[in-house]
Amino acid sequence: MEKPAGAGGKPVRTSYLVFGSPRIEEPEIQEVVDTIRSGWIGTGPKVKVFEKQFRDFIGCRHACAVNSCTAALHLSMLASGVGVGDEVITTPMTFPATSNAVIHTGATPVFADVDPRTMNIDPDEIEKKITSRTRAIIPVHFAGRPCEMERIMQIADSRDLLVIEDCAHSIESRIDGQATGTFGQLGCFSFYVTKNVITGEGGMVTTGSDELAETVKVMALHGMTKDAWHRFSDQGYKHYQVVEAGFKYNMTDIQASFGIHQLPRVEQYHQRRSQIWRRYDNAFQNLACRTPAPERPENVHAFHLYTLLLDLDRLTIGRDEFLDALDREHIGVGVHYLPVHLHPYYRKRMGYGPGDFPHAEDIGKRTVSLPLSAKLSDQDVDDVIQAVSKILSWYLR
Repeated sequence: MEKPAGAGGKPVRTSYLVFGSPRIEEPEIQEVVDTIRSGWIGTGPKVKVFEKQFRDFIGCRHACAVNSCTAALHLSMLASGVGVGDEVITTPMTFPATSNAVIHTGATPVFADVDPRTMNIDPDEIEKKITSRTRAIIPVHFAGRPCEMERIMQIADSRDLLVIEDCAHSIESRIDGQATGTFGQLGCFSFYVTKNVITGEGGMVTTGSDELAETVKVMALHGMTKDAWHRFSDQGYKHYQVVEAGFKYNMTDIQASFGIHQLPRVEQYHQRRSQIWRRYDNAFQNLACRTPAPERPENVHAFHLYTLLLDLDRLTIGRDEFLDALDREHIGVGVHYLPVHLHPYYRKRMGYGPGDFPHAEDIGKRTVSLPLSAKLSDQDVDDVIQAVSKILSWYLR
């Protein structure tokens, strides 16, 4: 049996495999250079091109580029009138940005437990959390697996609730051919450096509503009626007026320069990640872990995060020791996620504690995310498989 590096063996790799390192190719590098040389590096024509590309790809009426998915969530709620006194139901199995954005509107996040198989918010639990103060539901398509949107929309429609989809993981996800981000009133996407399409930092709001789109665009740039591109274009100076107390949430042309070349490759990258996913599934079947559940055949999984659930009853180490062991093999790793309600801020502010959401907590203490990027070579994937396999074999009870 091969000895892990943490037990005195030789590391699988000499160079460190960075978790979530994006695949960036020459066209986007040249596009960034072109943007810099143009002198127009703020919000301008390339943002407009990227918005149109994304609108066409998702199949929505409006796509509004912003500087992060967090900004997209915040603006979506503000544009919809979510505010003080309202409750917004969401999942504890997400990055804290989802619930933080709710708090920044003055509303209160209310967590509903997840389905232990899919790790997505459980519609039955959503129904249990609805009160007279509930204003909205934010389903998060965790790891790229679509939520049960038909059921969630039925719940929302029957109670006149707003649905804002957190699609940070789900650019490619589809349900019977329909893209995530087009079921609810608004969808929020991320182009952070670890995502399936990257702009370094960046986000997008999708909606079918002309009114919501206009409000999002105005609120994303200081509440001004005209953005800088229109004010200083060759069509002559145009005075702006501030109609809302807005924010500095706009995307720049430098960011969009990545996106307009990344997005056309989204299917190519998706295919590569699906190949890696299948290799992981095959390699880890008989080890002390649970691989991600298969997706329904009518749906498309975005393959954003490959999350192993360790079978801790069969191991002599815990999850955090496993993370350290992988790190010693020079393999980068992630945790998605420690449940939001167990973070100190939420425990102190809202009184949450262990036992409140048992499925999310069980996942949170056993989950490990492995490298899954279109940038990975076959050798990189071999190294990940070798490292995981030898650690789980060595520490088996």
